[in-house]
Amino acid sequence: MTDAFLASAATLSHAAVLPSVTTLLGILGDPTVLTAAGDGPSLPAPQVAIFPLLIPLATAICTLLVRRSGRAQRAVSVLGAIGYLATVGALYAAVAARGTIVYQLSDWQAPFGITVVADPLATFMLAFAAPLSLAAVVFAVLYVDPFGQQLSYHPLYHFMMVGVTGSFLTGDVFNLFVWFEVMLLSSYVLVAFYSGPEHTRAALSYAVLNLVGSAVMLVAIGGLYSTTGTLNMADMARRLADPGAYGIDPVPVLGLSAVLFAVFALKAGLAPFQFWVPAAYRAAPAPVAAMLAGVVKKVGIYAIIRLYFGVFAAAALPAGLSLPGFSGTSFLSFYGPVLFCMAVASILVGGIGAISQEGLDGLLAHSSIGQIGFVTLPLAVGATVPGVRPLAVAAALVYALNHAIAKVLLFLVSGTIEDVTGTVRFRDLGGIAARAPVLGGSFLLGALALIGIPPLSGFFAKLLVFDTSATAIATGANGASVALAIGLFGAILTIAYFTRAWTRGFWGPPGRAIERWGTSGGRAGEDDPTTGTTTPATDGGTPEAPGTSASSDRDAADEDAVTDGNAAESGSATGGGNVAESGDTDGPTIESVGPSAALVSVVALVAVSLLVVGLGFDPVMDAAMDAAGAALDRESYVRAVLGGRGE
Repeated sequence: MTDAFLASAATLSHAAVLPSVTTLLGILGDPTVLTAAGDGPSLPAPQVAIFPLLIPLATAICTLLVRRSGRAQRAVSVLGAIGYLATVGALYAAVAARGTIVYQLSDWQAPFGITVVADPLATFMLAFAAPLSLAAVVFAVLYVDPFGQQLSYHPLYHFMMVGVTGSFLTGDVFNLFVWFEVMLLSSYVLVAFYSGPEHTRAALSYAVLNLVGSAVMLVAIGGLYSTTGTLNMADMARRLADPGAYGIDPVPVLGLSAVLFAVFALKAGLAPFQFWVPAAYRAAPAPVAAMLAGVVKKVGIYAIIRLYFGVFAAAALPAGLSLPGFSGTSFLSFYGPVLFCMAVASILVGGIGAISQEGLDGLLAHSSIGQIGFVTLPLAVGATVPGVRPLAVAAALVYALNHAIAKVLLFLVSGTIEDVTGTVRFRDLGGIAARAPVLGGSFLLGALALIGIPPLSGFFAKLLVFDTSATAIATGANGASVALAIGLFGAILTIAYFTRAWTRGFWGPPGRAIERWGTSGGRAGEDDPTTGTTTPATDGGTPEAPGTSASSDRDAADEDAVTDGNAAESGSATGGGNVAESGDTDGPTIESVGPSAALVSVVALVAVSLLVVGLGFDPVMDAAMDAAGAALDRESYVRAVLGGRGE
């Protein structure tokens, strides 16, 4: 890091980001804005709940304002990510000490005003989103082409995190829609970031499907308002618990909630709405793909837990469900089988699809479909069997945490490999573990975490999923044994495709791309010392060798469109990767200097976090159980939100 970069960071920290953090610390430390509880410790003011929203918003705006200076923009982005992590940590500590914190914007009380609600469920989600966001930002600073960063990357990324944070903290359904749109509008552009034909095609498909979903979501929200008379989640839960007192017919509410559920399933990438996932993840830059798979997907899962296990679970159909294959009167009696079918389909489609992939990014994209099925499977069991519901929600949250860390790690590993070699096709790889043991070891940790090997966090996550089904079987629940069998089969699929990825990409003799690992080369936009020429880069950051055409290796991995000896390849993920290729009769000639030590360091830190979470799992489990309790305790949620500031 240069002195100029450090100077820019120091200057801008005072001008842009740190004042917000300083204000937050003032709120936490100034007795004039704290409320005392007898002789006990002082409690934080409700304003602490809004700061995780304000920090990424301020960072996004500041990165736009200083975009003329690339160093300054990168400094603001990193400092903003650090500030975001600090505010999330402060909010997490405040909720742990006080319980649910409610902030009413402009002091308009719920259910009429805009409400921010920070409870253990929201802070659990934020607690893994914030550190992973910091890792993704630092990785992007080192990885994405400087011109691409300066053009649009950092503002778009932080606006996306504004949407993610708002979705976790909102207290009403309409603002959930608003924050979804903030998140998705930014992600549309990030998927198309490299501006190539395949990137644009993937982004167009992603955008159209999600825009249709957003339109359907808005219609469903309007219908819910017309039916229940409110959009505030706490107020809606209160009304649905006593529909006769408010003149509510539960039947149309169930139908409208089902329409809304389909939208959340689309956002989460659950089968049969998973078809946008592989192309979008392959097209996006590696740190964006990592956050899409690790964090953005979890917003849909969060919405399902918050609304269907909290708000809509209060409703019941007096006459029961007059549908074949469904029984019971609770709304969750309907959603249990639906969740089960989606979970099973996701596990099978994702797992079998991952086995058939010929490239690492395609494998990881399909793996995300299968793994989100594992997150949903205990929710399906919990919706059907009330006695295991707290354990089921906790299992889903722990698995979501493990998948978030592991999938961010694996996509960053994939990006680092492509930064060096220009390819992630298995036929061109091999022997990476010997050439770069830290990188290979990081991939192995991520794979083992998703397989579920102790002492990694994935072992406890998968154990909880199985324990949910086993406990349901012990209660005599119908279908729980099928859930357990599907989980075991999905675990075997996970072992199969990660074993294939390890043996073909990281083990054995080096492939063509790895044979030249460690030879001389230059980054895009820099002079090649061997030829005296400069490797150009496109506005999206994709390096292109002189006299050749650039192509996306992510799509080539699945479509096998680039044949040996007649095309040059480029590292579409990096925009400035250590790669320059030219065609010859024996395949691509790849010149590289090896992976950046800084990139590998970021990857290694994320890998270590998997081990840390596993070794220190007790507090993670306690936090997940607290989050599950908050999701299921409707009465406490209603009292906190509708009681003003939650006091």
